[in-house]
Amino acid sequence: MTAEQPLAVARSVPAIAENISALRQLVMDLAMRAGATELVQGSIALAVGEACGNVVQHAYPPGETGPLVVEAQAGESELLVVVSDMGRGCIPRPDSAGLGLGLPLMASLAGSVAITDGEGGRGTEVRMVFALD
Repeated sequence: MTAEQPLAVARSVPAIAENISALRQLVMDLAMRAGATELVQGSIALAVGEACGNVVQHAYPPGETGPLVVEAQAGESELLVVVSDMGRGCIPRPDSAGLGLGLPLMASLAGSVAITDGEGGRGTEVRMVFALD
C-alpha cells in the first residue's frame, strides 16, 4: 500500500438513507485495497449496508436526524468495521417496517459482531470483523 491509499477510513454523515450507499462503497474500496476477495467484499458491503440501515431506521426518533459514523481499519488478514450513532440505543420500534433480520444477517456474514452502547452510554456501536480471504 502507498501513502495515497490509507488502510483506514472514517466518515460521519447525517443518518439518512441517501448516505448508506456512499458509506458502503467507502468500506468496500478499503477492503479491496487490503486484498479482500470478491466474496468477502460482497459480504462486507451487505453487512455494512445493514448496520447503516439500522442506524437510519432505529437510532433517532421520527423526524430527528443525527450522525451516522463508519470507521474501518484493515490489518494483515482482517478488516474491522465500526458503525455507530449518537441515538437512543438499541430499543425495539413497534412501527418498524423491517423484519428484524439485519442483526442475524450481519452475524452470519462477519467473523465476529459485537453490539454495545456507545461512548458515555449514548447511542449504539456495532463492531464487525471480517477475514480478508
